[in-house]
Amino acid sequence: MSAININKDNFQEEVLNSDKPVLLDFWAPWCGPCRMVVPLVEEIARERSDIKVGKINVDEQQELAAEFQIMSIPTLIVMKEGKIVNQSLGAKPKQQILAMLG
Repeated sequence: MSAININKDNFQEEVLNSDKPVLLDFWAPWCGPCRMVVPLVEEIARERSDIKVGKINVDEQQELAAEFQIMSIPTLIVMKEGKIVNQSLGAKPKQQILAMLG
């Protein structure tokens, strides 16, 4: 499965109500480091059926970015049962992203 574009309309359903852990990638098209992370996040989404992967464009979803107090991107957040369990700033190699999932 590929990563889901998350917005304020589907956030409740896709993230808060998810029965699987959710990896969220806060990004923007103009962000160089974000472009390095996107293929890794997509790869993880395809390889791991036990998690859900979502991408949040901070330019288009400013309310969600504010709610999560995103100050720099890329920011990766892992949520379980509607709560943040892990968070990381900046581009990371795939192994470090997978390690965040526990």
